[in-house]
Amino acid sequence: MEIKVLGTGCASCKALYATVEQAVKELALDASLVKEEDMLKIMEYNVLSLPALVVDNKVVAKGRKLLVEEVKELLTK
Repeated sequence: MEIKVLGTGCASCKALYATVEQAVKELALDASLVKEEDMLKIMEYNVLSLPALVVDNKVVAKGRKLLVEEVKELLTK
């Protein structure tokens, strides 16, 4: 599983990355977690509001911080 947190390095983006990192650890997932801060690469996902969460190249959440439980739910769908 490939997970990306799209963001420019703002506080919300960092918080989402930490939340996703915690969820992956708690679920013991075999996943690669990437923080994507390159605006050109972020624009490829057609996301206008950051931070955004991408799982296996599909945008599953955008524009808000998520709770650990919400991230777990998105990762186990």
